[in-house]
Amino acid sequence: MRSDNNLFPRLRTVTAAMLWIVVTTVFTACSLAMVADVSVGKTQIQGGNVRIEFDNHLRSRVVARFDKKETVLGPFTASETVTTEKPWTDFSLTSQKHERTKDVFGEGDRLTVEGKAGELKKTVTVTVYDDFPAMAFFDVQYTNTGTSKLTIKSWTNNAYTVNAQPNVGPPAFWSYQSGSYEKRPNWILPLHANFQQENYQGMNADDYGGGTPIIDVWRRDVGIAVGHVEPRPKLVSLPVSMPDAAHATIAVRFTKNISLSPGESFHTFRTFVAVHQGDYFRALADYRRLMMKQGFQMATAPDDAFGAIWCAWGYGRKVQPQQVYDSLPTAKRLGFRWVTLDDGWQNNVGDWQLDPKKFPNGDADMKALVDRIHQEGFKAQLWWSPLSAVPDSQLLRDHPDYELLNQDGSTRKVSWWDSYYLCPANRRVVEYHQALVRKILVDWGFDGLKLDGQHMNGVPACYNPAHHHAQPEDSVEALPDFFKAIYETAQAVKPGTLVEFCPCGTAFSFFTMPHFNMSVASDPRGSFQIRSKAKTLKALMGDNVPFFGDHVELSDGGNDFASTVGVGGVVGTQFVLPSLVTKHGKSDLTPEREKEFEKWLRIYREKMLSRGQYLGQLYDIGFDVPETHAIRKGHAMYYAFFAKQWKGPVELRGLEDRTYSVVDYVTGKSLGTVSGHSAHLPVEFDGNLLVEVQPQ
Repeated sequence: MRSDNNLFPRLRTVTAAMLWIVVTTVFTACSLAMVADVSVGKTQIQGGNVRIEFDNHLRSRVVARFDKKETVLGPFTASETVTTEKPWTDFSLTSQKHERTKDVFGEGDRLTVEGKAGELKKTVTVTVYDDFPAMAFFDVQYTNTGTSKLTIKSWTNNAYTVNAQPNVGPPAFWSYQSGSYEKRPNWILPLHANFQQENYQGMNADDYGGGTPIIDVWRRDVGIAVGHVEPRPKLVSLPVSMPDAAHATIAVRFTKNISLSPGESFHTFRTFVAVHQGDYFRALADYRRLMMKQGFQMATAPDDAFGAIWCAWGYGRKVQPQQVYDSLPTAKRLGFRWVTLDDGWQNNVGDWQLDPKKFPNGDADMKALVDRIHQEGFKAQLWWSPLSAVPDSQLLRDHPDYELLNQDGSTRKVSWWDSYYLCPANRRVVEYHQALVRKILVDWGFDGLKLDGQHMNGVPACYNPAHHHAQPEDSVEALPDFFKAIYETAQAVKPGTLVEFCPCGTAFSFFTMPHFNMSVASDPRGSFQIRSKAKTLKALMGDNVPFFGDHVELSDGGNDFASTVGVGGVVGTQFVLPSLVTKHGKSDLTPEREKEFEKWLRIYREKMLSRGQYLGQLYDIGFDVPETHAIRKGHAMYYAFFAKQWKGPVELRGLEDRTYSVVDYVTGKSLGTVSGHSAHLPVEFDGNLLVEVQPQ
């Protein structure tokens, strides 16, 4: 990921702002003089799928353009505003200019409009790139033209009111919410009247924060997304609300005091609005494509990363090495390829030394365990929780300066392990973690890391004076670099290392995604979270990074392998052998469960849909019933249908104009043949139906 010296504007003087325009506008193919006619609807810019219209007060609205039809999504609103002691919402349009432009994102059209409100001048530059016809990118500048200093308290971009589709029953909207919260809510949900969520990308609880800076609201016919495209995490909010049954609102908002002297200007972050058909998948995929042009490239997963995973977490923190040894033959017989030693191997969180009661001979005992795992034909993965340390750890006794401190000088707590945050922007903290990576992979011989903890997704601002930060937000923006250091160290000392990233129920941060090569459903609260997280992460990361559906015990009924297999996920479990535990529960591998495991592991190995192409644009996860997911692999198509109960036709989208045979690949039952691009098939099922469609 490239550093923050990017093309996007920062707080700067008017002279610096002019320089930015010169740099980013590499050439101008044509430039129109100031246009006299500035009536409503005449000041506009459009791409293949989106049009932005401004009125005489620099209020704007968004028009979606699909299938030769134009859909006005809502009324003109004060979409770009600032607040001082009062809100500044009404700027009289004074000029506009259209031009062709070219920069790192490609060629496109650019509209620059200016407006005046008292002593404040607003300049809005909107760019629509040829390669991103459904997105419009905003750079907004405010200039103090008065004689007194102004203090900007907050700014808002891309604030729109979205009308409900007329004559359509509830829900009027579905949405993608990207904030991280302690209650770990669904990322995908229908909106209801009086709904409101801030989606603040900073900390929303002591150790829950971060996310991907996009929110999306869609109707049955069309949807709209807004966000920012800065290459670093920013402490913005992305509020979504539904004030009444007929409207939803969205925006990008940033709150921070900005002092603006006479003659000075500042730029907001670069933000965008995108339109789409279907659900949010296409908007997230377009965002990923855009960010790739800024250097964001997803990591490469080794071939063995797609193997099924058995994790010892079912035995809990009191796990004993002998329990792992005794479970290996069963895991091998069932066809698992990875063995993960989870929380409980360490003396404490922070020092990460071996528990002497479990490993009395220290490193030799751990290496012997890893060697045994390898001898049985498995790859070995070790659980680890970076950036946290318990108060009485030797690490913090020796290096209290490693801590991330709040503004009042207090430590910041990581709840699950009763630990303190370490600061990712501190060089010595980074080096300490790099040394641990080398120890785990080289000295002990593990093949993979399971990085775990809700606190990994975002960190608070750090006020530790020992760190000499340029600004407290340095810790926030350094977090991706911290995980980049871990990932690159792992690949340097053992190429092909699997690095699984499990931020425990938080809404994954896009900025960290290039620095791991396995995503995970991350403590899902049921099967819908497994499926919806898979769709989200495949949109943001693509098909080459495996998605782990997490332990099947966390799915509905504790046995829903279909929700992982059907979305192209890697299957896994935390099963325990009942003879090895005194307290029994849903992780017990009973004879009945063992038969189910054998069946699903066989299906997983035979189909390997985790290596297929997930076609997230074909079905709307909210409005299409039953919920449907599609995967293409070779010439075959695989469909997964989910509903509590269903009897009726299902639609098989994405086919060619030819005849196909249809088989329920779980039972092996033939379901007949279908023909055409969007064939319909009468079916009946409870829970789920997984079908394979092969051309005849």
